[in-house]
Amino acid sequence: MRLSTATLDRLPAAVARPTYDRSRVKRGVVHLGIGAFHRAHQAAVFEQALAAGDLRWGITGVSLRSAGVRDQLAPQDGLYTLVVRDGEGERLQVVGAVMAMLVAPEDPAAVVAALASADTHIVTLTITEKGYKLDRATGRLQAGDADVAHDLASLDAPRTAPGFLVAGLAARHAAGTGPLTILSCDNLPHNGTLLRDAVLAMAAAHDADLRDWIAATVTFPQTMVDRIVPATTPADIAALANTLGVEDHAMVKAEPFTQWVIEDRFAGERPDLAAFGVQLTDAVAPWEDAKLRLLNGAHSAIAYLGGLAGLDFVHEVVAQPAARAFVEALWDESATTLDPPAALDIAHYRAALMARFANPALQHRTRQIAMDGSQKLPQRLLAPIAERRAKRQSVDALALAVAAWMRWQSGVTDAGEMFAIDDPIADRLGAAVSGATTSTERVDALLGLLAFRPDPDLRSVLVANLDRLERRGAVAALASFGETA
Repeated sequence: MRLSTATLDRLPAAVARPTYDRSRVKRGVVHLGIGAFHRAHQAAVFEQALAAGDLRWGITGVSLRSAGVRDQLAPQDGLYTLVVRDGEGERLQVVGAVMAMLVAPEDPAAVVAALASADTHIVTLTITEKGYKLDRATGRLQAGDADVAHDLASLDAPRTAPGFLVAGLAARHAAGTGPLTILSCDNLPHNGTLLRDAVLAMAAAHDADLRDWIAATVTFPQTMVDRIVPATTPADIAALANTLGVEDHAMVKAEPFTQWVIEDRFAGERPDLAAFGVQLTDAVAPWEDAKLRLLNGAHSAIAYLGGLAGLDFVHEVVAQPAARAFVEALWDESATTLDPPAALDIAHYRAALMARFANPALQHRTRQIAMDGSQKLPQRLLAPIAERRAKRQSVDALALAVAAWMRWQSGVTDAGEMFAIDDPIADRLGAAVSGATTSTERVDALLGLLAFRPDPDLRSVLVANLDRLERRGAVAALASFGETA
């Protein structure tokens, strides 16, 4: 038996569930890219708004690619369980904020209609870095991408997030419905600006007046989001079924910590976000940089070094003294590139991050974090490297982390286990590695794909680290790093 409206009364009394009348909820939010992170993060905030009696903030979830999440949620009337875990136990909450699910390739017109609806005031996106279809070197739309080319030619049945947004905004403009607030919730520096540029470029290809209206009225606030949301496993679903007495195929699990920082620039209606723990600010960038370079940068380093060493989970990596010391050294380097807001104590933040990494209840897999590295490295590791090198400062820890990503592209752990590279440019990465005969050639080829040009000293450091990883492995590289630190 599945979790659903009909089975809510079968749940144990300790399980929180919607207390509001879901039949009265309006769909004020459209979310593009409804994966686990959204259901554990933004949807949980809108759930709080609904529980507080503001019934304008139900969610229309949109999957831009596959029907998997829709097929999980539809038999459950959109209900799912948020499982919050730490070392002391877990808390269960059934979330009812997702009121409808659309699969864009199946019915693009329905997605455009949802964006154009007068009830819709906010659009949120978690489509990962690759979903923005931006050329990293130029900041422009990837005109060579088949889906982008399709949407630049016609928006009758959009395929990309910028295409859907422009089609929806065009319908709103034509109907006089009014603008939207569009919130990118992905780990990209200046995510609002990047999304705005992509949307304006798409609009300009179709209608100059529409482009000008979007530029003048639609807002794209910068945001920063933070919550560790590991992938759900079949074992998680089975364990929850034993607790609930019903099966929940759409459950998500997360740590207790959650943070959402939004630039206070909305085009229209919004819930009382501050009342639900959201930080509204005039400047998101300092929060964003701290998160990208400390949490996300360390996560990437842990993923590649731990994965190469055969460690499956983040908590297993930081349990190793050499790995923990390395993470602290990486933070020492990256922290010098930050200009933190007054409310952010970096020392306290670092201590809290290490405690979060060490949480064994999360079972956060290194290979999950290792996905899409080519899209993540520039903001997480290469940006602080560039800033430190501009000041002629050392980058020993940051360089080892980048070299570990390079070593990862070989598709084999230090123990010889083969694995597939999960990256939007995996074919090009594989060709770069296989076509190079020395560590120097591999460094040059891989950095070339990231459009990153190191100075000669940095290049030498990267080559030495990659050579060490290839010859001795990640465990030995971490141990020798600790000896020289």
